[in-house]
Amino acid sequence: MTPGRDVMSCWKKIPMSETQAVVFVIDDDISVREGLTDLLRSIGLGVEAFDSTQAFLDRKRPDVPGCIVLDLRLPGRSGLEFQQTLSKLDIQLPVIFISGHGDIPISVRAIKSGAIEFLTKPLDEQEVLDAVQAGIERDGARRQEAALTTQLNARFDSLTEREREIMSLVIAGNLNKQIGFDVGLSEMTVKVHRSHVMQKMRAKCLIDLVRMADRLGVTKTNPKR
Repeated sequence: MTPGRDVMSCWKKIPMSETQAVVFVIDDDISVREGLTDLLRSIGLGVEAFDSTQAFLDRKRPDVPGCIVLDLRLPGRSGLEFQQTLSKLDIQLPVIFISGHGDIPISVRAIKSGAIEFLTKPLDEQEVLDAVQAGIERDGARRQEAALTTQLNARFDSLTEREREIMSLVIAGNLNKQIGFDVGLSEMTVKVHRSHVMQKMRAKCLIDLVRMADRLGVTKTNPKR
């Protein structure tokens, strides 16, 4: 592994919220596994190393942000084939390919298939750290998005059928009076339902509610004419 710039300088750029992230190293070469493990642990990251893709699949993974550093050429199932397996199993950890062969067509295939980086051996330490940082940040962002969507779905599920009906009319920009006429309720009753929707969805304003609805795929409804 080729030394890069001061590796500790890279650690300063990694958000502290991600210090418990785990990097999964998969390479049949023990010297590569040990080298990467030492490098990544030196900046405070968790590391789990495997000599095969099956060993990785057999391991219960911690539910924390992370990424995979994957050797392209492995005995049996290749790195590219394993990348497809990860997709089928809905394992969404970002993949960083490493290879001792500067094969441009294969590297292009890897990137097109979703890999975030393709590094050649001997590995440059700083390039590895930069790629790992990018992978962890991407996985952290994905997890935050998924958590937010889960929360929004739970809030939406707490709405009554009537409140969902009112919400679909509200996000279309209709006034309380228009909504009341459409659904057969008084303007005051619509106002109460609208208030409940805002409270349950934890929306601070109409724009917030519209953005939440867009994320959830809630259909906007216009009053009947």
